[in-house]
Amino acid sequence: MDNLGDIRLFVEAAQLGGLSVAGRKLGLSPAAASARLLKLEASLATRLFERTTRQLRLTDEGRLYLQHCRQALQALDDARAALSMEKKEIRGKIRLSATSDFGRHVLSPWLDAFTELYPQVVPALLLSDSMSHLVSDDVDLVIRFGVPPDSSLIARPLATNHRVLCAAPSYLQRKGMPEHPEQLGEFDHIVAGPSGWSTEWRLHRGAEEVLFKVPLEAARETNDGALARQWAIEGHGIVLKSIWDVSADLAAGRLRLLLPEWQSVEAPVHALYPRSRYLAPRVRALLDFLLERFEQASRKMAV
Repeated sequence: MDNLGDIRLFVEAAQLGGLSVAGRKLGLSPAAASARLLKLEASLATRLFERTTRQLRLTDEGRLYLQHCRQALQALDDARAALSMEKKEIRGKIRLSATSDFGRHVLSPWLDAFTELYPQVVPALLLSDSMSHLVSDDVDLVIRFGVPPDSSLIARPLATNHRVLCAAPSYLQRKGMPEHPEQLGEFDHIVAGPSGWSTEWRLHRGAEEVLFKVPLEAARETNDGALARQWAIEGHGIVLKSIWDVSADLAAGRLRLLLPEWQSVEAPVHALYPRSRYLAPRVRALLDFLLERFEQASRKMAV
């Protein structure tokens, strides 16, 4: 803690790209800022920046140290904010990971509304259909359908969710409408994601259950859920998607629901975070906000 001020100077210099401008922000002269950075490097026995006359460039060691310093400073800021329940104390960067389609069409506009309520919160939204970022130190919350088999994570349910079969009206005009899951093999298919639910469509109607395995040799495949949805809208085949991803398309008529009496396995929306992670006020506020938004949206859901 003796060199906390030096660490803040280092982080500011890395973010602003210059030592003098970082020093001015912290009330230091250029000479004082340079001396403090040299002292920090000496205490670490490591060179943090490559210096030129025009810019500072982080060394490999500097990039590694910067990552940990940001986390440490954020933790200290979180601790200070936790001492107050005032709305003005809800501040700082909040990092979320979500699937591509859901993140773009649902979470992104909700984050805009959240930052209107809390203008000192800055969002970072990482979109990936893989299960990456689940325990990353750089992510505060992971929003996913279903719960991964990882006991180190707390899974807080946010909303119910089921997957639906859908296709474009133009495609159904050409190919017709399936009346039973056993007819799905007569159609074209779009697969989004790895093997599992995306390639094995398990549907049930009461006690009756049908497992349809998508013939991958003839199916369009992508690891991006947004692209799979776009392919369906363009009329390339049938896709199995979360109702949250396609609700707006169904309401607008861009897609039509198939076999509505047949249900897929439930995969509720969850917020995931490590058990060891301290939930900063901004994260708690976002969780409460999302719960309210999901409840409102569920009442308006087209299906």
